[in-house]
Amino acid sequence: MQKRTLGNSGLEVSAIGLGCMGLSFGYGPATSTRDAVSLIRAAHERGVTFFDTAEAYGAINEQIVGEALAPVRGQVVIATKFGFRNGVPGAGLDSRPERIRAVAEASLRNLRSERIDLFYQHRVDPDVPIEDVAGAVADLVRAGKVGHFGLSEAGVDSIRRAHAVHPVAAMQSEYSLWWREPEAEVLPVLEELGIGFVPFSPLGKGFLTGAIDENTAFDSSDFRNTVPRFSVEARKANARVVDLVKALAAEKGVTPAQIALAWLLARKPWIVPIPGTTKLHRLEENIGAARVELGAADVAGIEAAIAAVPVEGARYPGHLQKLVGK
Repeated sequence: MQKRTLGNSGLEVSAIGLGCMGLSFGYGPATSTRDAVSLIRAAHERGVTFFDTAEAYGAINEQIVGEALAPVRGQVVIATKFGFRNGVPGAGLDSRPERIRAVAEASLRNLRSERIDLFYQHRVDPDVPIEDVAGAVADLVRAGKVGHFGLSEAGVDSIRRAHAVHPVAAMQSEYSLWWREPEAEVLPVLEELGIGFVPFSPLGKGFLTGAIDENTAFDSSDFRNTVPRFSVEARKANARVVDLVKALAAEKGVTPAQIALAWLLARKPWIVPIPGTTKLHRLEENIGAARVELGAADVAGIEAAIAAVPVEGARYPGHLQKLVGK
């Protein structure tokens, strides 16, 4: 697989990474450890070198990533995150320096590693100055326990302030054909400062694959049950978006997922999407997107077509949306 460098950081990763959250958190019943380890190793065998986890996904998620990648640790980049009280998103935010240090130590143990390659603040904590957060991570970098500092769902003011204290290697936020808000303010600032961008949910939490419609029933533990954009009414309305993506994909002879990922890759050379999956055939499909070439005219045509189709429903319920863009 092709490689990309996240901004000016020098951190080189595969053009498409693997988001590991869904293996044990957020999307229904957890995948067995055996199957999850097998999937991660299959990803590496197929050229993926960038793997994303977080304290908030549960210790088991980091442990699975650590077990799977231990034999090839020197060949891969592992990202994890801190920022929630006791590692529980529903418990509120906590990015105090002492908490950051504690999370780092726990993550190192879980990941079976001597260093976290990329350590993100999962959400900006309004009670802790971002300068203190950047300083705490800088201390971990100097100690050799962290390689690079990242932010997730941060606003431009926080990005600038953090970067002034310690270089931010990557910013992670939702970005896809049906959520393009980062283009307005975030992407220009990242380009200016030389920061890489890592889109999560690049397939619209599965919706852009075409595998979900108004009749799809989610498991009771699937967080999409709480997302306004995934209400039955919104899914019915948003079928127009999927129909359009399917048509665009058919023109290129690829799948809807591949056109969605290829569009992201074509946007900027420092963008690295991290689609997640629990299925080998979906993994291979996603990886195949790196071979889809879109020219400037293709990108412009896709964007014009998508812009003409409104998307219904908010991407987060209100209490989660309040944590974004700080």
